[in-house]
Amino acid sequence: MSFRLAAYAVCVDDGRVLLARYVSPKGEGSWWTLPGGKVEPAEDPFDAVIREVLEETGCDAVVERLLGVDSRVIGAAESTSGVEHQNVGIFYGVRITGGEFRAEPNGETAESVWTPIPEVAGLHRSVIVDVGIALSQIAPATGHVPPVQVGGLIRH
Repeated sequence: MSFRLAAYAVCVDDGRVLLARYVSPKGEGSWWTLPGGKVEPAEDPFDAVIREVLEETGCDAVVERLLGVDSRVIGAAESTSGVEHQNVGIFYGVRITGGEFRAEPNGETAESVWTPIPEVAGLHRSVIVDVGIALSQIAPATGHVPPVQVGGLIRH
């Protein structure tokens, strides 16, 4: 089984959420996700989410609060690597403080946009978008929301 620890930014402002359009380098298409990504070895997830926002969007950000943690196992048949995979995502409530949106230089993020939350349901998106929005809206004391099912417009 492979394993990945990731930190994700949930930026909500005036009924909109900041989304990044991921473009697969393997030609699998594109979908919307939250800014964020892999926590590097010896890196604090708190620092990782700020780094990832800057790399992917071109914007500076500050963490306002920890929202929660999501852990999901992706079966080998669904995994892009063909091996069972566990992804643990740490979700932070983040506020953009400056910078200008741009595509990620030499990266996989093509654009970043503010999207009205009601419009998210109609987008091809990563499951982490739904998890992050739920965590920001519900603010569960445990930092955990019920599992989000993958299928239709939602993918791993």
